[in-house]
Amino acid sequence: MGGDPRPRSAATALEFAQTARRLGAAARAEGLTVPAFRSPPRLTGAVRTVRRYPGGALISVVRRDRSLADVTADMVEGVVRANRLDGDAAGRARATLLEATREAPPEDRLPSSGARMAERQTQAA
Repeated sequence: MGGDPRPRSAATALEFAQTARRLGAAARAEGLTVPAFRSPPRLTGAVRTVRRYPGGALISVVRRDRSLADVTADMVEGVVRANRLDGDAAGRARATLLEATREAPPEDRLPSSGARMAERQTQAA
């Protein structure tokens, strides 16, 4: 009866992680710095934050009660900002990164039923 209070279209933690992997692979392929992703931002009231470090960046995005499309757009914009892109370079990067999030690579599919069984057995032990 209780049901899931989360809106049907809200981004799940799994979708967030899959999107982060796809964006990382696409950014790497384009020669961009690949940031780390987390949710939520530590800054209260912020929807997206970018923290730069000497070796990279951390993109924090609110995903609770937000659609996957909105979360993905913030993640993509975070990659663009972390790499300090602007103008045409930013536009090309956005298009490439968004395209990468639309196609699920084979490794993002659910594991086999045998893998899930092994996971259940490990958790039960």
